Amino acid sequence: MYKVLIADDEPIERQVVCKKIRENYKEEVQVVMAANGLEAVQIFNEQGVDVVILDIAMPGMNGIDAGTIIRKDAPLCPIIFLTAFDDFGYAKKAIEIKALEYLLKPTSDEDLFATLEEAFSIVDAAKSKASENLTDAVNASGTKDYEEQYVKPDEAKTSAMIKTVKKYLEEHYKEDISLQDVADVLGYSDVYFCKIFKQSFGKSFIVYLNEMRIANAKEALANPFINIKNVSTEAGYREQNYFARVFKRMTGRTPTEYRNECLNKRN
Repeated sequence: MYKVLIADDEPIERQVVCKKIRENYKEEVQVVMAANGLEAVQIFNEQGVDVVILDIAMPGMNGIDAGTIIRKDAPLCPIIFLTAFDDFGYAKKAIEIKALEYLLKPTSDEDLFATLEEAFSIVDAAKSKASENLTDAVNASGTKDYEEQYVKPDEAKTSAMIKTVKKYLEEHYKEDISLQDVADVLGYSDVYFCKIFKQSFGKSFIVYLNEMRIANAKEALANPFINIKNVSTEAGYREQNYFARVFKRMTGRTPTEYRNECLNKRN
């Protein structure tokens, strides 16, 4: 079970996000809530939270300050900002404290759950010590010029970027890659690439990568000679349980159920 902390000074906002998470993950996730940054820090220190979701504008202590304190005490804890502020300054500060994602209200369920899935994957890897490079992956932050955020690329440059990204992901989707890795390949800062990716592809990097991986997993599952246990690795997922959760969320079926459907269609 994962423990997720939601901090937002608006009671309705807290309850809406809490309800979505509980309905989607049921007994897999325990949700605790805080009304401001100070309360969030106290709960985090007292209850051993796995994932933190923070609003920014809160009385007493804002989300950025709370996230900064939590990050110092827990270098590997996934921190997600969920805010109505589409502000470059806040986004920059979020990157500086190594936030996993900066989501804007109202965010889609797809983006919220995809971000949580990545957060849970980080938690799983940390608990099982499955990744020696986890600390570097979580602590990675853009060090390039954040002024890129204000530059609007021309259509030709955007088209070339899309082709490069698609080619890179097709060649590396099986690997443990992140948005930061692709941004580095292109020479972009994380904040800028995150923004331009959503504008170009109409979805977040996490959602796009998961869709590509699940599409390839479906092809592998259709082949009865490939062991289901190996499909997750072939699709680019380190953790089999994480793969099964993502697959069911995106297809409505477990990997085993999907394979059985494929076999029944052949018979």
